[in-house]
Amino acid sequence: MPIDQQEIEAYSNLEVIAKQVVEGFITGLHKSPFHGFSVEFAEHRLYNTGESTRYIDWKLYGRTDKLFVKRFEEETNLRCQILIDNSSSMYFPEGLNNKMKFSVYSAAALVHLLKKQRDAFGMTIFNDEVRFHAEARSSIVQQKLLWHQLELLLNKPKQSEKTNVASTLHEIAESVHKRSLIVIFSDMMSSMDDSENIFNALQHLKYNKHEVLLFHVTDKNKELDFDFESRPYEFIDMETGQHVKVHSNAVKEAYQKAVIDYTVALQNKCAQYKIDFIDADISRGFNQILTAYLVKREKMIK
Repeated sequence: MPIDQQEIEAYSNLEVIAKQVVEGFITGLHKSPFHGFSVEFAEHRLYNTGESTRYIDWKLYGRTDKLFVKRFEEETNLRCQILIDNSSSMYFPEGLNNKMKFSVYSAAALVHLLKKQRDAFGMTIFNDEVRFHAEARSSIVQQKLLWHQLELLLNKPKQSEKTNVASTLHEIAESVHKRSLIVIFSDMMSSMDDSENIFNALQHLKYNKHEVLLFHVTDKNKELDFDFESRPYEFIDMETGQHVKVHSNAVKEAYQKAVIDYTVALQNKCAQYKIDFIDADISRGFNQILTAYLVKREKMIK
């Protein structure tokens, strides 16, 4: 299933702006003040009469008999690493509008924005371990690579794959370039007994001076409100494959209390560590949640 480019293009006029100094004094929209430092080739364009001949590709001229100029992408102040949880629970509910689709389209929109702003962007895909990792760069090649990986996630067959959020966040905290913007898309559904390890991992990211955004991706109706008819069900854990037969009303109160307690604790820890916590209910649609957050973020900074 290819990514719908029209949905992504809707974000062309928004800005991702970091709230704190990330990799330099100026973040976000502008070119790097370190002109000529760590540049990488991006593409060719036709030579215009009268401009400098410094960047003419003479080898290409020899093959085509036409003058082309090399264009370069400058590394800018903002480095963003996007983390996507692709454990099996992210493919809930079954069908097209699941948590993974929300995460994929949100991530693709951010990549589009960051590329437009000439900022560097990378991606990490994980479940029980890191499955894909690309360091932050700003180029068309990088953008296409990441969108390809995102499209693979949309087409991924359902499997019993567990997640280990804590170990991945610890690994990213140590491996990602210092003072980066880390954007996490996850339902954070590791075992609730593992909550302290998750909180410690989030703190580790902040300790290493990263700015962190957590999109807590859930299907609020089913996963938080437990809105099921009053009748027997057979529930299946998508990550372990375990089957449980139970009447919905018999477990609803205890389930809701456990989920609410964990969610509130997660929100409180994010507030304590100055991590932006975004309640991402997929029923509202990725464009509504992402647009509202980016507009709010821009107003807070200006």
